[in-house]
Amino acid sequence: MTSAIKNFAKKNAQRGAALLIAMLVVALVATFAAASLWQQWRSVEVETAERARVQSSWILIGALDWARLLLREDAMSSGGAQVDHLGEPWAVPLQEARLSSFLAADSNNASTDFGPEVMEAFLSGQIVDLQSMMNLNNLITVTGQVDPDQLLAFERLFEILSLPQSELARLAENLRFAVAATRQTPSPGLAPLAPQRVAELVWLGVSPHTVAVLEPYVTLLPATTRVNVNTAGAEVIAAFGGMDLSDAQRLVQIRNSSYFRTPDDIQAHLSGSVASAGPGTSTQLDVSSSFFEVRARLRLDKLVVEERSVLQRSGNKVLVLSRERGTGDPTTLSRIAMAQR
Repeated sequence: MTSAIKNFAKKNAQRGAALLIAMLVVALVATFAAASLWQQWRSVEVETAERARVQSSWILIGALDWARLLLREDAMSSGGAQVDHLGEPWAVPLQEARLSSFLAADSNNASTDFGPEVMEAFLSGQIVDLQSMMNLNNLITVTGQVDPDQLLAFERLFEILSLPQSELARLAENLRFAVAATRQTPSPGLAPLAPQRVAELVWLGVSPHTVAVLEPYVTLLPATTRVNVNTAGAEVIAAFGGMDLSDAQRLVQIRNSSYFRTPDDIQAHLSGSVASAGPGTSTQLDVSSSFFEVRARLRLDKLVVEERSVLQRSGNKVLVLSRERGTGDPTTLSRIAMAQR
């Protein structure tokens, strides 16, 4: 009787051990299967993301080339007398449109040559005339000093925008110090970094609020530039041209009905009706531009990519000075477009 009980208990123990081993084996197989499935899913996601990145890169490169072609054709059609205004094809913004609509318009392209992701891509953007804004680098002369005439123009802009003049003084001095550091003058380690974008003006002690207000009206360009009166807003024209804001607004109304074709046209209107224009107005305002910014936005499924490129047009050549890709503030472009008009 005792031996039978022992045998029964032994068999139950063996069955329990076998069941435990079976459960462990099932758990181990399930773990390996889940890990393999996760690795496969991860590989698919990585491949999909990489494909989307490459596709978006090529699409944005194509958009940039298209913008360069527009600016080049505009220069070639001018016949040597370059005039840039907001009625030209390059100034028309591209509202968000399906990429397939562009590809369908080209008889050389077959829709089967592109994947469904590309065909469902949406592209939008605009070319912005950077000479419709005041160039902050104009503040510093080639000798590394603050230009008093340019400083006076920026003082007028700060007054129009109700910004503190103390921040302008700090901005001008720190910008001079930063430019001096880049030219390898003494004490470069104490100087702030020279900003490349308007958002980086905070490096020079400008408050974020002031930077946000200034952004539609100022820029940073690698050369001394004039303001294009055919594309600039009234605030910029008033500040750079040394006139009242009401007179500048009237100039904007004049150019909207008939753009200025030569700097002499500007001076004729100033001489005839704007008595408050400061000295040297005709030499500070122009009717053509050499620097442009191309802003493109691509929406590819859940991926949204924005790219900003600065272009310089010299004759019939259009060079890319810089490219910046990532996410950005979608309201900035609309603020600049409204400032131009």
